[in-house]
Amino acid sequence: MKIAGILLLLTVPVMAAPALQQDCRGPGSIGTALMGADGAITLNIRAPQPGSPLDGVVAVRPGDANYARIKSHLGGISPGEKKPVAPFC
Repeated sequence: MKIAGILLLLTVPVMAAPALQQDCRGPGSIGTALMGADGAITLNIRAPQPGSPLDGVVAVRPGDANYARIKSHLGGISPGEKKPVAPFC
C-alpha cells in the first residue's frame, strides 16, 4: 500500500477499531512510531523514495478513531518506546 493509502487510513473514521491481525503487516518498515508520555503515538512515515512529498508525521492521540488500530498494528507500544512501523496491507 502506498503512503497516500496509509494517510487515508488514518483519516477515515471507523465505528469500532478492531484489532488487526498479525498477518496484516507487510515485511520491512515504512517508518517509526514513538509513544509520548501522554499516550499519543507519533508516526514518522517515509515514502519509498526519500524526499517524496508523501513523507510525513502523523500524531494519533488516545480517543482518536484509529488509535486502537494503530496501536494494534504496532504490536503494542508503551510510553517512551520507539518501534518500527510495518507496512499496512
